[in-house]
Amino acid sequence: MTELRASVRLQFHKGFTLDDAVPLVDYFARLGISHIYASPLLTARPGSMHGYDVVDPTRVNPELGGEAALQRLVKTLRGKGMGLILDIVSNHMAVGGDANPWWLDVLEWGASSAHAKFFDIHWQSHDPLLRGQLLVPFLRSDYGEVLAAGEIELHFDAKRGLFYARHYDHRFPINPPTYGDILQHSGHPELQALGKRFAALDDSADGQRQAAALFRELVALASKAGHAIDRALNSLRPVDGQNFEALHQLLERQHYRLASWRTAADDINWRRFFDINELGGLKVERHDVFEATHAKTFELIENGLVDGLRIDHVDGLANPRAYCRKLRRRVERLLAKRPAELQGSRFPIYVEKILGEGEQLARDWGVDGTTGYEFMNQVSLLQHAPDGEPVLAQLWSESSGRGADFMAEVREARQLVLTTSLAGDLEALAQGLLLVARDDIATRDLTLGAIRRALLELITHFSVYRTYVSAAGRSANDQAVFDQALEGARTTLAEGDWPLLEHLDSWLGGQALSELPPSSQRKRRAKMIERFQQLTSPAAAKAVEDTACYRSAVLLSRNDVGFDPQQFSAPVEAFHDGCLERARHFPANLLTTATHDHKRGEDTRARLAVLSERAEWFTERCQHWREMAAPLREELDDGLAPSPGDELMLLQILLACWPLDLQTDDADGLHSLTERLTAWQEKAVREAKLRSTWSNPNERYEQACRNYLHTLLGSDQGAALRDEIRSAAMEIAPAGALNSLAQSLLRMCVPGVPDLYQGCEFWDFSLVDPDNRRPVDYAARGQALADAEPLGQALEHWHDGQVKQTLIAATLQARKAHQQLFARGDYQPLEVQGEHAERVVAFMRSLGNQYALIVVPRLTAALLGDSTTPLIRAEQWGDTRIALPVALADKALHSAFDSTAPFAHSGHLALRDVLRDTPVNLLIAHSPSQESQP
Repeated sequence: MTELRASVRLQFHKGFTLDDAVPLVDYFARLGISHIYASPLLTARPGSMHGYDVVDPTRVNPELGGEAALQRLVKTLRGKGMGLILDIVSNHMAVGGDANPWWLDVLEWGASSAHAKFFDIHWQSHDPLLRGQLLVPFLRSDYGEVLAAGEIELHFDAKRGLFYARHYDHRFPINPPTYGDILQHSGHPELQALGKRFAALDDSADGQRQAAALFRELVALASKAGHAIDRALNSLRPVDGQNFEALHQLLERQHYRLASWRTAADDINWRRFFDINELGGLKVERHDVFEATHAKTFELIENGLVDGLRIDHVDGLANPRAYCRKLRRRVERLLAKRPAELQGSRFPIYVEKILGEGEQLARDWGVDGTTGYEFMNQVSLLQHAPDGEPVLAQLWSESSGRGADFMAEVREARQLVLTTSLAGDLEALAQGLLLVARDDIATRDLTLGAIRRALLELITHFSVYRTYVSAAGRSANDQAVFDQALEGARTTLAEGDWPLLEHLDSWLGGQALSELPPSSQRKRRAKMIERFQQLTSPAAAKAVEDTACYRSAVLLSRNDVGFDPQQFSAPVEAFHDGCLERARHFPANLLTTATHDHKRGEDTRARLAVLSERAEWFTERCQHWREMAAPLREELDDGLAPSPGDELMLLQILLACWPLDLQTDDADGLHSLTERLTAWQEKAVREAKLRSTWSNPNERYEQACRNYLHTLLGSDQGAALRDEIRSAAMEIAPAGALNSLAQSLLRMCVPGVPDLYQGCEFWDFSLVDPDNRRPVDYAARGQALADAEPLGQALEHWHDGQVKQTLIAATLQARKAHQQLFARGDYQPLEVQGEHAERVVAFMRSLGNQYALIVVPRLTAALLGDSTTPLIRAEQWGDTRIALPVALADKALHSAFDSTAPFAHSGHLALRDVLRDTPVNLLIAHSPSQESQP
């Protein structure tokens, strides 16, 4: 099997199974892919479209074809020398519903369940009504209302002898010692006697074993006395909103407390993934949980079915460093047991980790790098013109009435999520720190309110997702992050609360735990550090990705997962520095420009970035379009619909994703675009949490926004504006396409491993999920690759996307032919001189006597002018040239994209030559001896 050279991310679900991928392997091999990078494959909630809601990690998802289908896929991959990277979910499982046996066992037996310690549950809640109980916030409305409405139904599983309550899709097992409360209503002597035996049980392991025997007896009795059980169930069923007291008393005796879904934000006593009630946090730091949740993955690795791992949301774990190092050790022990033909291959492990500004992935985790969000950000910064920022910022502020300071939006959003959807998590942390304070005479008078206020401001000013405190305390980098947050908190916290910040600094890692003697106080403080670090991460994600990125739109191409929208652009030198840093420390880091989580497709962002170069033009267009759109807006009690900010976002999105060949009189095409944009618009206004939210949708506002969009794209009233928007989109489309080709080539040539997202070998004008997870037309892509032509010829019909595929295939074939050069070669920025030097990125990869030279343009809108093709006319480059290293003096430079003669050079390479026929170029150096070979 080949080493990892290039991957393609595939999203598996019941509509695209493992067997569906088998016939695509040949296509991916011809494209130049070495590994399929699969979304989670273990058993997820039935019907899952993404696989991150795992309900059974012990088997491959039968909806995907099960393990047999996985074996068929891997066998096909092996036939092409290819491998498989698997995405695994270590932080959480799906809960609620009726599909997770571990969760149902916890509901049934409470803290005595064998799986109780699998989930991160705070059994001793600060709420006295929840002591020893689990809050189960899955009811559609308030408990009393739902109970009276008869929507909590009691059922009997006659095959297994189990009683359970049901509310729509949610199953709530009844604790066996309370079966007597049900069976006493049966009127059947044998059932009533059995009920007394159930009532004598306790929740201990012995009690659970005894219950198993009683279940069998109940099954046998039910076969001849089923009518009596039905009578018992009917006696506990509310009628017309009355007679629900008996059922209520039964439910009160369970190990859980049923509650409205709205209670979770304030009262939750178990860790979730972010604020999603249906995803419960796992305590994978426990050895038994680690082994149980990873057993199938380890088996697949040992059997040679998996060749690399991607760890989802590593920052959600209690101790990412310890987890990753333990995972690496376990994997390394398995490698010697793998099939002989796989021996000796590097087994890569990647973490999904969002790096803040200036943050670096720790080098002692034993991983090969991240999934590549930071590279996506670096390329984006490279393609934004700094001169456009003040113009676009002014447009946004004047149009929306909101400031252009993204960090101000983030801080406001953090305050919001910490006091709403994550309020319960913040409260649990504050309550725990109150106990820490009470451990010390010097801090015993600190109040819960003061601790809560200081915590809120501290987390509000955090600049990264989390810190990584060890027993020895914080690292210097983490201390710098904490100091910055402390300083920020002082600017918004009343001065009287400042001293408390110093205590938080000490309690949350400033004082090393190793300095404290072993004690309950030390354990308590360690737990609070863990909870704090597991709270700052979702607070950041919910505030930045799921709120601020939909409230601020200076330019939406700078609002995406892993981006820092506060930073608008960066010079070429910053891009080179990032590549050099990666080459030194994580040369096998994944490099991506599109993911299943992106907010805008890679080509959507690339086209939108052009507006940074044409900011004045865009400002004038927007002002004109908003005047034209006046009849489409509605005046509601709470303001215009859509709001000026939401309208400006929509105009940006329309320009960015307008299909290249969509005409304004194409009813079917416009209908498809309208459906896609309607889904995006609903998500955008709800995520912003300004005029509507997921928990409390403002239907009047949302309907007015839909009316605006549908009229604009689907009626005669919107025809004139529609024509203008399409025309403007086509005007910037060539520059956007050139950005796209540039980022594609950079992704495949800089240090790291290029990762292609499914279908993105053609143009990717997708929006946020689920739009970015639509079915891919692989038949068209396969045919296009079979009909491949030189890059220059593909440019002539660039609208169909084949030019992008041609670029990708040719570059990946060059990587395959010079695998070690691109995998291990040095990275050397090259000096660009002349008239448009700042508009060129040039660098060299070298290893021994192998050399590759990469040239891409940037900020090209002015150079393209009115060209309708993403190719800059040669004369536009003037005297712009690349200074070549001495090592290339006697080398012939051949393009990987055509078979023309080598480029002439004498210490310099002219842009008018190297980019005459292709928008970007990859040159492979050959020595004179190689040139003379036939």
